[in-house]
Amino acid sequence: MQSGGSGAPGGTNPRPRVHVDAPAVRVLGFALLIAYLALVAWIALRPRPVPWVYDANLTPFASVRRNLAEGPWPAFKAIGGELALLAPLGVLLPMLSARLESSAVGSFLRSTAATALVAAVLAMAQSSVPGRMFNVDDVLLGTVGSALLHLAVVPAARRRMRRRAAAEGTAPSDGRGVRTPAAGTRTGTAPQPTAAPSPFTARPTATARPHK
Repeated sequence: MQSGGSGAPGGTNPRPRVHVDAPAVRVLGFALLIAYLALVAWIALRPRPVPWVYDANLTPFASVRRNLAEGPWPAFKAIGGELALLAPLGVLLPMLSARLESSAVGSFLRSTAATALVAAVLAMAQSSVPGRMFNVDDVLLGTVGSALLHLAVVPAARRRMRRRAAAEGTAPSDGRGVRTPAAGTRTGTAPQPTAAPSPFTARPTATARPHK
């Protein structure tokens, strides 16, 4: 028994590529990203007027254990602050692609890797700022914070936007003026029905032949 439908082999339609309004989302994401990176640089690279600082930490979670030993509230402020510092990058970085059909795993890995790179550059720059030193835990906590916020926000937001695009019947423009059909819709021109002749329509009469 053959399955109905046309398109891909086996009668199944290929899943279309779904886009959001790419230019608007990308411009908004880029503007927010630049503003937030400037804020992070202002927070993390300001000199601190302290009498002494710890040595550079190259041992993972050494400073985390030290913060936990100082008590709950100091640990909450120190560890929570590092987790929150770069967390918004987990949402702002995916906005630069503005693609709903992106792989969830691929988007997560790209966002996390980019945040880790930013955190490493920021930690190395802190080693030249008075009152600050390089701390590998800053890189780890900043990356973890970004990954957690990405998992909490981005997949759910993409599912909601996919459902909205499917409910509207067509996906929003991909930025080139092309609107992509939503999932479950068929493309092509439907055959136009042929109008039945009206009984009142005049019909041509046969021309009488002259008799020889």
